Amino acid sequence: MSQESVVPGELGDPAAYAADVPEPGAVTIVVPTFNESANIRELLHQITESVPSRLPCEVVFVDDSTDDTPEVIQKAAQDCPFPVTVLHREEPVGGLGGAVVEGMKAAGSDWIVVMDGDCQHPPSLVPELVATGERANAGLVVASRYIKGGSRAGLAGSYRVAVSRAATWLTKSLFPRKLHGISDPMSGFFAIRRSAVTAEILQPLGYKILLELAVRSRPRAVTEVPFVFQDRFAGESKSTAQEGLRFLRHLAGLRTASPLARMIVFGLIGLTGFVPNLAGLWALTEAGMHYLPAEILANQLGVVWNFLLIEKVLFRERRRFRHWADRTVRFALLANADLVLRIPLIALLVGTFGMAALPATALALVITFVLRFAGTEALVYLPRRSRT
Repeated sequence: MSQESVVPGELGDPAAYAADVPEPGAVTIVVPTFNESANIRELLHQITESVPSRLPCEVVFVDDSTDDTPEVIQKAAQDCPFPVTVLHREEPVGGLGGAVVEGMKAAGSDWIVVMDGDCQHPPSLVPELVATGERANAGLVVASRYIKGGSRAGLAGSYRVAVSRAATWLTKSLFPRKLHGISDPMSGFFAIRRSAVTAEILQPLGYKILLELAVRSRPRAVTEVPFVFQDRFAGESKSTAQEGLRFLRHLAGLRTASPLARMIVFGLIGLTGFVPNLAGLWALTEAGMHYLPAEILANQLGVVWNFLLIEKVLFRERRRFRHWADRTVRFALLANADLVLRIPLIALLVGTFGMAALPATALALVITFVLRFAGTEALVYLPRRSRT
C-alpha cells in the first residue's frame, strides 16, 4: 500500500496539524473511495464549508480506485484548510470495510467519523456526531435514516429501498443483543472514539463496516442522530449482486463466531448431507450394486457435500491455515471415522451399560457428532502450531 499526504501550507506552520497529541475533540474523517474522482472536489468543499470552523479536523482517504481518484484528491486538497492524506491500496483486502479499518489505524484524532465519498452523507453533520458523542459520553454515534428526523430519500428506486430494509431486518434479527439501540446497522455514516475500537480484531468483508464494529467491538454506550440520506453528487452506486453475496457471507461469519453457533451450523450442514447421501444410495442400488458397498460410496457423496458447505459457509476465513488437499484428506478421514466409531460405541452402550438399541444409537450419534465437530475445528481448520 502506498501512502501520500497532502498538507496545505498557506495557513501557517504545518507542524501544528501534525502534532503527536491532537486537540481535544478533534476529528479524523475517514473516507473509503473506489473510482469517485467526480465527487472529490464537491466532498472536500462541503467538508471545508461545515467542519473546520466548528472543530479541528483531518481527512484520510483510503483509496482502492482504478481511475485518477488519488490524483484528483491531491489537487483538490491544496485548497483545504486541514490536512488531507491519501492511502492508496494496490490490493483492496476486505473491500470497503477493509479500507475503513486502514483509515482507523491511520487516524490521529480522538474521534473518527466514517463517511462515503459520494456526497450522500452530509459533512455538515460531522460536528453534531462528535458533539452528541461527547454529551452522551458514548463510544459510538450512528447517523440513522430510521429515527425521527431521518430519511432514506437518497436511495434510488424501490428496489434499493426494499433491499436496504430487508438487510436491516435480517441483521437486527440475527444480532438482537449486539444491535440493541442501533436502528440503522446498515449505515455507513458514524462516529467512533479511537479508544473504543481495536482495529486488529476486525475482520471486514465488503461494505458494512458498522455491522462488523457493532458485533465484534461494540462500545458500551451507543447513541444515534438522525440524518437525511442525500442523492449522489455524481457517478453510480457501487452496490452489486456480488456485494450482496459478500454481505451474506459476512453475516454468516459474524453469526458463527462463537463455538456454540458454529456447532449448530455444523449440525445443520450435516443434516443437509443426508440428501446427496440418500440420492446416491438410491441411484447405486437401482443400478444393481449391493447395498453395503453402495452405502459406503453414497456416504462419500454426503462427505463431499458437507465439506464444500463447511468450506464456504462455516470456516471460510480459516481456509488459509492449511492447503486445500490437506483439509480435504483430514475432513474425509474424520467423517468416515465417525462411521467406524459409532458401531462399537453402540455395542458398548448396549452390551456393557444395558441400554436399549434406540437410545444407545441416539446417544452415540450425539457423542460422535460432538467429537466430529471438535476434531474438524481442531485438526482441519485451526492453524498449525509453530515449531520452537
